[in-house]
Amino acid sequence: MNRATTQRTWENDRVLLDQAYSPGLYVPDLAYHLDEYAARSALARRTLRWEEISYGPSYAEALHFFPAVAGSTSAARSSAVHASRAPYSAHRGAPLMIFIHGGYWRDPSRWESSFAAADFVRAGAAFAALGYGPAPEFRLDDIVAQVRRGVLWLYRHATELGVDPGQIFLAGASAGAQLAAMCLVDHWLPITLRVRDVIRGACLVSGVYELETLRHSYLGEAFGLSAAEAARNSPLRHVFRAANRAPRAHQPGAGLPPLVLASGERETAAFAAQHGWYEAALRQAGAHVTSLVAAARHHFDLPLGLGDPATPLGRATLAQLRVGPGPELRSGPELRSGPELGPGPNQRSAGVMRRR
Repeated sequence: MNRATTQRTWENDRVLLDQAYSPGLYVPDLAYHLDEYAARSALARRTLRWEEISYGPSYAEALHFFPAVAGSTSAARSSAVHASRAPYSAHRGAPLMIFIHGGYWRDPSRWESSFAAADFVRAGAAFAALGYGPAPEFRLDDIVAQVRRGVLWLYRHATELGVDPGQIFLAGASAGAQLAAMCLVDHWLPITLRVRDVIRGACLVSGVYELETLRHSYLGEAFGLSAAEAARNSPLRHVFRAANRAPRAHQPGAGLPPLVLASGERETAAFAAQHGWYEAALRQAGAHVTSLVAAARHHFDLPLGLGDPATPLGRATLAQLRVGPGPELRSGPELRSGPELGPGPNQRSAGVMRRR
């Protein structure tokens, strides 16, 4: 039941509905791809400077931050293996990509979410893998609040991290795309800030943007997802308000930053539909959206190319950040493969640096 399935019977048949929201059923080498996320993330922690930062009160509110490095990845590797490390001010004013993992709000975690860090650091950007509390231990309302708290923390501490606060970008895959999209609704920000002040662009990959159909699946049962909670946390329901929250509201879509909306050609019917529904709503609201359906890609291999300039997704994302080789590179192989050093000498907690 892939993108080629045109009938919408999956929405009304419980068996088909559960299958449509189970993309792993249709990926024979699923374990390989899941291992690839973990392996690339571990390699990034081994070869790049990084630290774990606590951004909120709960144990789960932590992120892995990889500062930008002036020069090549070899320079980053050199700084990682030497005892004396350059301060974060070594590359002031770099753009930042914040990535939010999926896994239906449960797993994986921030530990498997740095798979694209090396690509972004190599391109001259900083990278953050944002963690959050797992469902059902945390309600979806709480998870959305945590992610927003993390994004705002990074915005407020951008300068000390060597990041340009006017060049912060957001990406998410699967459920992480839903969480990223919920950060584009600006009623959660302080009254002095708008979404475009904090988030300059977003890349949403294979997301779930309308949760009502998902609520009737095995996932809704597992999480005890109510109709009200699903509505509150469905980005599609908030598109028109978010798009028109701007100082000059007569400009359609002015409240939203530019968006890259991506999915794989081999997505299940549910994820293909989610992409189409959200794209249609964004365009109707006047948002600036680039839609990408990646040929021969599915739910699990597509995100691996997030910052890779050899992939269409990577080129679109790097072009949004205005870093790296840019969109003129030709397409090439989309997948590459890979004891951790652990965090750098400093670990942050709520913005306070302390010696480990």
